[in-house]
Amino acid sequence: MTAGSLTIKDYMPPMAVDRGLLAAVAALVSIGLIMVTSSSLDFADAVYGDAWYFAKKQFIYLSLGVVGGLVVASVPTPIWERYSGLLLLLAIVFLVAVLIPGIGKMVNGSRRWLYVGPVSVQASELAKFCLIVYFASYLSRKNHEIRFQWGGFFKMIAVIALVVFLLLLEPDFGSAVVICFTLGAMMFVAGVPLLRFLLLALSGVAMLSAMAVLSPYRWKRLVAFMDPWSQQFDGGYQLVQSLIAFGRGEWLGMGLGNSIQKLFFLPEAHTDFVFAIYAEEFGLVGAFLLILLFGFFVWKLIILSRLAFSRKKLFSCYLVFGIAMMIAIQAFINMGVASGLLPTKGLTLPFISYGGSSLLIACALVALIFRVSWEEQYGNH
Repeated sequence: MTAGSLTIKDYMPPMAVDRGLLAAVAALVSIGLIMVTSSSLDFADAVYGDAWYFAKKQFIYLSLGVVGGLVVASVPTPIWERYSGLLLLLAIVFLVAVLIPGIGKMVNGSRRWLYVGPVSVQASELAKFCLIVYFASYLSRKNHEIRFQWGGFFKMIAVIALVVFLLLLEPDFGSAVVICFTLGAMMFVAGVPLLRFLLLALSGVAMLSAMAVLSPYRWKRLVAFMDPWSQQFDGGYQLVQSLIAFGRGEWLGMGLGNSIQKLFFLPEAHTDFVFAIYAEEFGLVGAFLLILLFGFFVWKLIILSRLAFSRKKLFSCYLVFGIAMMIAIQAFINMGVASGLLPTKGLTLPFISYGGSSLLIACALVALIFRVSWEEQYGNH
């Protein structure tokens, strides 16, 4: 069915969803709410005089995310595909607007946030949503072109280059990495020839490596990552405190609420390094179970993507695959940073870390997944 022949029935919100997928999402957001509360109580009490400050805000954002998700899920996928170009334009407008003094909000030396009414929104999170939808649409509409012509390939590279350039001006190196790997993975499964894909991958790695080496503060992070204990009171402080949290957790953890590192030792304990607090309180076994939960969630998305592909629904296929890759890559980077596997990056752990923008966009992406799942079961698209 084409977008132009939609009926009233097609706009009805989906009433049935994949129960396994729903259970995985419910488990992730529940763990997130619990861990934001546990990791922020003392900090919030000392700074804001309200121990439940971050927990209440996270719950409010989750509630807004659920309501917004219902709206997103009520829109048929052909509509998202039709207006994907406007979403790309919206993403670029937000990424440019955040760089304008007086509009973009400066936090910790980075200009990444915009005020939308009373809500502070991170521009890069909005860009992730818009870019995944746009690339899914472009790859499905121009599939022959991107497979056999250089023109389609270079158009996608131009979009990626522009977005990465704007992100690095903020600067937001972590989001640039996530977006590059996510869109690159989508291009690969869409059939971009291996040689072109390798050229893209090599040029991307070379560019990101150059940015890391030529930037003094990023180079400092790399040096601290390679030997954090040599700078345990300087550049390596955050990683050292995170590793101490992992060590204290041992096999079964200290128990919920019993973390020591969250008591002003580990900075950003409820945001970027919440996984370290989780590992301290639930141990290696708990950390492994959380990784398995993320793995199950991504596996369910891959199955749904393959189902859509088998039914020749390329937009739905690439859309779900892109969301799966984005969440998997960001979760891997966040956990890798907290455990010392990767250099420090300012990325949240999807569904788990405190952060309104991250949670709202995660809910919107999940809503798209549920829409595709419902259409595959009951829709006619």
